[in-house]
Amino acid sequence: MGSETFLEVILAILLPPVGVFLRYGCGVEFWIDLLLTILGYIPGIIYAIYVLVG
Repeated sequence: MGSETFLEVILAILLPPVGVFLRYGCGVEFWIDLLLTILGYIPGIIYAIYVLVG
């Protein structure tokens, strides 16, 4: 895992949509993560880490 991915994962834990936005922009991944974060913070974190690492 590179330093860029490490920083994205840290951002994904603190502010999940921001971490996803930095990699994918306003793509569908960002909107799914934003919706999950609004519905519940933990699902947003889990999805963000899944998208960034996977």
